[in-house]
Amino acid sequence: MAVSTPSQKTPSLIQAAYNAFRLPDIRRKLLFTLGLLTVFRFAAHIPVPGVDRQALRELFQQQQFLGLLDMFSGGALANFSIVAMGVYPYITATIIVQLMTPVIPALQAMSREGGDSARARMNQYMRIGTVPLAVLSAFGQATIFTQMGVIRGFNLFSSATFLSSLALIISMTAGTMFLVWLGELITENGIGQGISLIIFAGIVARLPTTIGQAVLGQTGGTATLSLFIIGALAILIVVGIVVMYEAQRRIPVHYAKRMHGRRQYGGQTTHIPLKINSAGMIPLIFAISFLIFPSTVASYFQAADVGWIRSVASFVINAFDPQGPLYWSLYFLLVVAFTYFYTAIIFQQQNIPEVLQKNGGFIPGIRPGRPTSQYLNSVIFRITLAGALFLGLIAVSPFIIQGITGVQALMLSSTGMLIVVGVVQDTMKNLEAQLLMRQYEGFLR
Repeated sequence: MAVSTPSQKTPSLIQAAYNAFRLPDIRRKLLFTLGLLTVFRFAAHIPVPGVDRQALRELFQQQQFLGLLDMFSGGALANFSIVAMGVYPYITATIIVQLMTPVIPALQAMSREGGDSARARMNQYMRIGTVPLAVLSAFGQATIFTQMGVIRGFNLFSSATFLSSLALIISMTAGTMFLVWLGELITENGIGQGISLIIFAGIVARLPTTIGQAVLGQTGGTATLSLFIIGALAILIVVGIVVMYEAQRRIPVHYAKRMHGRRQYGGQTTHIPLKINSAGMIPLIFAISFLIFPSTVASYFQAADVGWIRSVASFVINAFDPQGPLYWSLYFLLVVAFTYFYTAIIFQQQNIPEVLQKNGGFIPGIRPGRPTSQYLNSVIFRITLAGALFLGLIAVSPFIIQGITGVQALMLSSTGMLIVVGVVQDTMKNLEAQLLMRQYEGFLR
């Protein structure tokens, strides 16, 4: 019998990519995905009417935090395009539905039901919830940019500007729903999760400009050393994200033997993979939303007629300045807290103890039912501590790196790096599964 060498068993990454592209169905899915992402990039350059381009450029040069939001939108916010809000209203609607599932009995029953029909109904609720959230977000963005002198003639409550203002809100809302539609098309007919790939494409498209601005803004040997340190730290952060993304605690599970007719079932040993970071990037999005909300509300009262209201508004805006230590300290604490909160919700929805008991499974040394639930909760609580602290450190990494090097490290945005690494890994696993189904070696070893 011929024995194959390791090189024969495991092809190179180039060979795996060639195998993927030479298969007609996978090639069609890849080209379909790239085509729709290209459509998204074209849409990011279609501006809404009534925007002062010069004032918009000057505003983004002055506001570092707007540059961070622009990186997430792939430059769509800097152009104030029809897709300036991206798919974040849809993500917010998804988070709201997930949070309400344990509270609303109908959603809880639908979640336990599973199946394509239940998932389709849940997705429909998310899409319906996206529309009012997109309208509110469009109104808020337009109002803030109007106060900053970027948009001319926006006022829904004036008969002279009502139609133009309504057209702006409808255009931005339609842009968000268009991206959601593109994402669903990619998920159904392409490779990977469409919504995640759209966010990924926006971040990656903006990275060269962001990195170039950081490089051109530094001169001299010290600046070169700082940029080298940033690059090294970025690599370490990416490696850490990959390790924590894949890290898991395996809980052994035995299934009791059962006789059904003349056939024997069960008697197997497997494990429950409990991920150290079950929450992904959601805690960072929660934390950012909470930190942006006070300063956003306060900005509406900066021009108030009452003096003490203006003073309180200015104090809140200064306290939640993204350049200040209070902002980053609260960011760290909120990320840790939300990691525990979201992990608990996800674990409760999985209902692992009940599923094990129904299928005759048990953890060695732990009685089924309530003791199993208590044991798994204690394990989740312990391993989530490592994941929560890691997410907290990743969240404040731009502030730490800027304090060490003195260079604004927007390209090391924590949420952006988590999204990029997570999407790349999920897409690679999707391609891996497609290749293995066709008896090819995949990318991953």
